[in-house]
Amino acid sequence: MLDLRHIRREPELVRAGLLKKGDAAELDRLLALDAGYREALHELEAGRAARNSASRAIAELLREERTAEAETRKREVRALGERLAALEREVEAGRGEIETLLLGLPNLPHESVPVGADVASNRVERSWGTGGGRPAHARPHWEIGPELGLVDFERGAKVAGSGFLVFRDLGARLERALISFMIEHHRRAGFVEVSTPFLANRRTMLGTGQLPKLEADMYHLESEDLFLIPTAEVPVTGLHQDEILDEAELPIRYVSYSPCFRREAGAAGRDTRGMIRVHQFDKVELVKIVRPEASYDELESLVARAESVLQALELPYRVVLLATGDMSFASAKTYDLEVWAPGVERWLEVSSCSNFEDFQARRSNMRFRRREGDVALVHTLNGSGLALPRTLIGILENGLGPDGSVTLPAALRPYLDGLERIEPPGVRG
Repeated sequence: MLDLRHIRREPELVRAGLLKKGDAAELDRLLALDAGYREALHELEAGRAARNSASRAIAELLREERTAEAETRKREVRALGERLAALEREVEAGRGEIETLLLGLPNLPHESVPVGADVASNRVERSWGTGGGRPAHARPHWEIGPELGLVDFERGAKVAGSGFLVFRDLGARLERALISFMIEHHRRAGFVEVSTPFLANRRTMLGTGQLPKLEADMYHLESEDLFLIPTAEVPVTGLHQDEILDEAELPIRYVSYSPCFRREAGAAGRDTRGMIRVHQFDKVELVKIVRPEASYDELESLVARAESVLQALELPYRVVLLATGDMSFASAKTYDLEVWAPGVERWLEVSSCSNFEDFQARRSNMRFRRREGDVALVHTLNGSGLALPRTLIGILENGLGPDGSVTLPAALRPYLDGLERIEPPGVRG
């Protein structure tokens, strides 16, 4: 959530930032509501002071037995009380409207983010490995996976509908091996592993910026007002909502595995074949809670951490700095890591690393006490380290050999009893 005081002080600066994200239509309404709210609040406070003064005057008149004057003042106080009651309702309604509008405003982009309306303005920062080509034997994962007995699309759809998968045999083992490898990889770098609920309440979803903007994309348990989490970012960041941390505790770095649930209501009809866009998938998430002064250095190191997983898995990838029009609602700056998938001839996002600055912290009331004693909002960051099953797509399509077998990255083999290749069923010994 944006700082209302900053909006009051620098409305045109805020307007320019919102326009870069695509829309500043609600800003004028917010400023008008805020002006009316502050005027009503000032009148309310002045009226309360006048009522207190009048009450003391009535008591004095009664002590002096000036009953008629006291009764006149009482009538005046009753009329003032009715006005104050109306003002209290007006102030409360104004406060609620302002809160609603603030919750609907996106974060402002960092000055280093390229300005553009969509993906066409994204900027490739660097690449690793040989990506962009297509070997003669390349095939899409939706052919490779079923032929090797790794993925069952039909039975997943039978159980839960389109967009749900069943991994079986070596496919299930490979998925589990990837999760274990990634968690250990990040844990060895100092990230603390946490396992959280896969459901989150409305307060936690609001805190990370999923609500109200993205509610249509969420699976909601209406009877309990709980949401299936779209990413472990939500519960992991929410661990410290309404807390004041000590500066000595920062930075906090967490790694967490979770399934992720997304209705993808805004993406209907897109990438419906294979595993590119599904309603449930596994992900290893990285979350950082840091001092504001360190957050952009922490962002760069977060990207490097996600890159290290792709390098260990020997997958060609590129790092893309997102333009203002392609960033998420809550982000101030985002890098996407995209793996090359030769079978579908596309770059596929497997990690999105973002700095939210104090946007989530303000919504979550997450602060820290500096050594000098003053209290400030923390900055929060998160990134996928990595998301499945697109990482699995990269392994299948890049590891495919002319004979139909898939060579596995060396880093995964210890998690698969030393298995080096997945061979077609007729070839397996």
